[in-house]
Amino acid sequence: MAFLTDRKRASGLGSAKTGTEHHWHMMVTSVALCGLVPLFVFTFGSALGGSYDEVVAYYSQPFPAIIAILTFLTGFIHFKSGVQVLIEDYVHGFWRKALIMMMICLSYTAAAVGIFAVARLAL
Repeated sequence: MAFLTDRKRASGLGSAKTGTEHHWHMMVTSVALCGLVPLFVFTFGSALGGSYDEVVAYYSQPFPAIIAILTFLTGFIHFKSGVQVLIEDYVHGFWRKALIMMMICLSYTAAAVGIFAVARLAL
């Protein structure tokens, strides 16, 4: 209680108790993306410029497909967390909740579309 201001103590507002967990998830996804993004760039670069049949044959192999799927999933989860922090810092009231919900939906939808596209190529 020593770190609460008089106003927070009177209002009953204190720590939300989720900052450490959120920070940890951001750090984990950052480290994962440090390895996944270069692998994705090299695997995607190998398929870039090929015909449709060559790209389908390339992404039918498990390694490039798995790298692409993990990159999409991890990248959009990291994006969701980062945008959530940005909205929490700069938007207040009703729009805070509305924008957070919209960004969560957008992030998971974009991840699902990317994963579906790679799965469609791979299968």
